Amino acid sequence: MHPLDNPIWNALSTRQEHFAEVKGLARKFPAEVTTLAGFADPTQESLQALAQLLQPGEVVGLFLHQAAQLPAGLISLRELPLVQMWHEGHALDTPKAGFLELAITDIPEMVALAKLTEPGPFGTRTRELGTYIGIKKDGKLAAMAGERLKVPGCTEISAVCTHPTQTGHGYATALVAELTAKIHARGETPFLHARADNVRATDVYRRLGFTERFRFHLMVVGKAK
Repeated sequence: MHPLDNPIWNALSTRQEHFAEVKGLARKFPAEVTTLAGFADPTQESLQALAQLLQPGEVVGLFLHQAAQLPAGLISLRELPLVQMWHEGHALDTPKAGFLELAITDIPEMVALAKLTEPGPFGTRTRELGTYIGIKKDGKLAAMAGERLKVPGCTEISAVCTHPTQTGHGYATALVAELTAKIHARGETPFLHARADNVRATDVYRRLGFTERFRFHLMVVGKAK
């Protein structure tokens, strides 16, 4: 299997193993880093291990090839198709748009922007996963994007979002193009995920040279209280 066929598990077993919280066959990121979990195979034993790993009320996202039958202790909160795209082409020439590498002092604004726009799970320690860049206008964070999952040879672009008052300027496109170029420059392949119904986002990614690689069944599951 390609590492991107099971990116959460492979990230937590290789390049981001230092983040892994482990119970039997299940692994997850700390909740404040990102609410993602995985296993080598979604067997009942693996799912039961996940139920033991989660705290009461805790929620995680699973990237599965098909819906799983959940054991006692886990409940499904949301399910939807997720498109995985990657960029196998050449590095992009990116416009100079006043990018800033976001620092620890930017975390409150980053969390607030993610909460407002909901680009995916984002916590107070998500910035630790990789480089995050942004565009500020009048001293306030207008848009951001960064790196999340990292598997051998590949890095994911995530948390792509723009403040509702700053849309229409191409900020998100420019940020994704900049990160794509940076990842290629390291000799890695950029990839990302988007909801299958988010046509606006997938169209932008296609214009940047990303192509669809795989479709996951996203299951957001929680531990019953």
